[in-house]
Amino acid sequence: MNANSPVTEAPVQTYLREPSKPTLALPANACDTHVHVFGPAAEFPYAEKRSFTPADAGKDVLFALHKHLGISRCVIVQSACHGFDNSVVQDAIEAGAGNYLGIALVPASVDRAELERLAKAGFRGIRFNFMKHLGTGTSAEDVVALTPLLADLGMHLQVHFESQLVHSLGPVFKQSACAVVIDHMGRVDASEGVAGHDFQGLMRLLEDPKFYVKISGIDRIDPTPPYAQGIALARELLHHVPDRCLWGTDWPHPNHTHMPDDGVLVDSLAQFTSDPQKLEDLLVNNPQRLYRF
Repeated sequence: MNANSPVTEAPVQTYLREPSKPTLALPANACDTHVHVFGPAAEFPYAEKRSFTPADAGKDVLFALHKHLGISRCVIVQSACHGFDNSVVQDAIEAGAGNYLGIALVPASVDRAELERLAKAGFRGIRFNFMKHLGTGTSAEDVVALTPLLADLGMHLQVHFESQLVHSLGPVFKQSACAVVIDHMGRVDASEGVAGHDFQGLMRLLEDPKFYVKISGIDRIDPTPPYAQGIALARELLHHVPDRCLWGTDWPHPNHTHMPDDGVLVDSLAQFTSDPQKLEDLLVNNPQRLYRF
């Protein structure tokens, strides 16, 4: 289904209603830097043109999940299902009492006034997708042209791309005037291991200090629990750039092969590192520095 086509099918349930309780105790102010909120559609209608229709997964469900997992801070990423109307995320930010911030979706032609409004509302960055199933059609050059304005407003760029594009998009994003956050470990194929061509391209790109990487999505790059191959790459990235790694659950797991258990995703953090300081940096210090709670 193309993102430019109207969608009429029944809503798709994308998350477990009763995830397991993690055994790993997270540090105070632990941050989930990548979630979405879907609806409720009666209050926040989905965009007419979208790639699929999710079941409602609103802010109250998200807040309850984080309480269950031991997470106290969060960054909500606007979903393509809601298009450029970021009000569903803004509503959740306002309800989050300073512990929830946002990443917006906007067209590359967005004006300064709208970006200023978003920044004042608690949005810390703008996300652009370079994924076929999301069909955005924006060029990397147009995105980079927007970054001086983002930098001026204290915002950053977040990018989501198919793994092979790291080689062609990387040099373009190096021209960014602001920090650049790469989603979900660049969506590499974990079965190729650390020596994989695309993973090595990601590692080289991260040598530039303007780049951060989300070591979320172990369950996307490795679809088989307990995600040992995905964990291995997350561990390598955390060792490579410990001060520029971020983590998130990616709840409620849209466009996925299965419904991950969020408790298992939290417990997997214990396999990313045995160093408590690195875990503290990943979950608390790095998000605080970038997002400014």
